[in-house]
Amino acid sequence: MDLNVQIIKRERAAQFLESETGGRIFAVYFQKSDGTMREMVCRRGVRKHLRGGSLPYDAKAKRLLPVFDLSKREYRTVNLASLVSFKVSGETFIVQD
Repeated sequence: MDLNVQIIKRERAAQFLESETGGRIFAVYFQKSDGTMREMVCRRGVRKHLRGGSLPYDAKAKRLLPVFDLSKREYRTVNLASLVSFKVSGETFIVQD
C-alpha cells in the first residue's frame, strides 16, 4: 500500500505537471478519447526525437499535456480533463474536480 497519497484538484494537478515535473520521469493514469483507460510512464522536456516544427494546435487550450512516452519512445499527449491520477518522485496524486 502506498502511504504517500495525496488528493489534488484538477487545476492544481495540471499546473503541477506542466511546471514542476521538469525532466523527471512520472506515471499518469487517464481516460483516452475513445473511453479506454491508459497508464503511461513519461517525461517532459525530451528534445532528442523531435523532427522539426511544432504542434499544429494549442495543446494548453485543448487541455492536453505533451509528453514523451518512454515505453513507446514517441511523443504523446495526456488529456488533463480526464486525468485520474499520477505518480512522481514516489508520491501518488489522486485527481478530483
